[in-house]
Amino acid sequence: MFYIAFKMLVGDRGKYLGIILGISFASLIMTQQPAIFSGLMTRTYSFITDLGLPDIWVMDPTVRYVDDGKTMPEKNLYRVASIDGVAWAKPLYKGNIQARLNTGTYQNCNLIGIDDTTLIGAPAQLIQGNIEGLWQADAVIVNEEGANDKLANPPVTSGGPKIPLRVGQEIELNDHRAVVVGIAKSTRTFQSLPVIFTTYSRAKQFVPPQRNLLSYVLVKAKPGQDIDQLVHRIEKQSGLKALPREKFKDSTIDYYFKYTGIPINFGVSVLLGFLVGAIIAGQTFYSFTYENLRYYGVLKAMGVADRTLLLMIVFQSLIVCFIGYGLGIAGTAIFAYFTKNSLLAFRFPWQLMVFSVFGVTVISALAALISIRKVLKLEPAIVFKS
Repeated sequence: MFYIAFKMLVGDRGKYLGIILGISFASLIMTQQPAIFSGLMTRTYSFITDLGLPDIWVMDPTVRYVDDGKTMPEKNLYRVASIDGVAWAKPLYKGNIQARLNTGTYQNCNLIGIDDTTLIGAPAQLIQGNIEGLWQADAVIVNEEGANDKLANPPVTSGGPKIPLRVGQEIELNDHRAVVVGIAKSTRTFQSLPVIFTTYSRAKQFVPPQRNLLSYVLVKAKPGQDIDQLVHRIEKQSGLKALPREKFKDSTIDYYFKYTGIPINFGVSVLLGFLVGAIIAGQTFYSFTYENLRYYGVLKAMGVADRTLLLMIVFQSLIVCFIGYGLGIAGTAIFAYFTKNSLLAFRFPWQLMVFSVFGVTVISALAALISIRKVLKLEPAIVFKS
């Protein structure tokens, strides 16, 4: 019976391909759009991800996400460092600054000031220069995307490619000379601004005078120290907000969920893709079953039970489900391959695979249910009359 079901399915190639394409489209939309959304959300906390050493981030109590850095008095650094269970506490400045380019134009950048002595907070991977170069006068490290694009030198010829910023070149930060001593590999940020690393004390020279400049205190717990207990102790004794690394990421994502329209926009795209795929697949599968009613009628007249006919239809829906899902996933993989080095954010966690399998299965089940109802109500005599 399954062989007959398969022959019935592929017998009309036009409808067979129509069902496959409908499910493939739905599968593609249900994976590609959420993957872009996931990539965007990942970029919102990419700075936290890149700083792997600290266990806890300590900040002003009103900070809601990582780019919402509100400065604090530097005495908070020493207050946190003295709390029992803290192995070390280091300062971090995170803010914006304007860089003056060779063309005379200005470019907004993220300025990161890290601990002068230990350089904790520096980028983990450099493709040019070395981290110790930050101990030189006026030294800065620029991230790769910024060096190749927004901070790059103008092209030699009109319309030609930009010339990437190199180690040894100078840029101007808020009327201060800065010398590039390294090009860093870092995760793109949500705003895709160039990221400039320097020491904490030099960052204070670059930015306009402010009363407070300490954005975060990076904390490492002593070995064996319970992180949650240490967080509670820091908040109680310092009056500041302390978040473990993963919770700070969650807090950042929560902010973008609540205060931006990004989740709604992508949610609408995914929902439309699901509905369009379901409608195309359901309608085509129903039409396919309807046009094959005479064969089901003949099978019924021959004594084939309703249960067997039901299994035949489920078998047909599973075939188109698996093929359509595979083609959709393949389309998403091809899309990811050709956009991997572009500005487009893309992240494909395993949860998306589960989500898309569930979605495609629902579409196939709906299409099968609509068709099954028609077959179960079929009277074989009507087929022979026609």
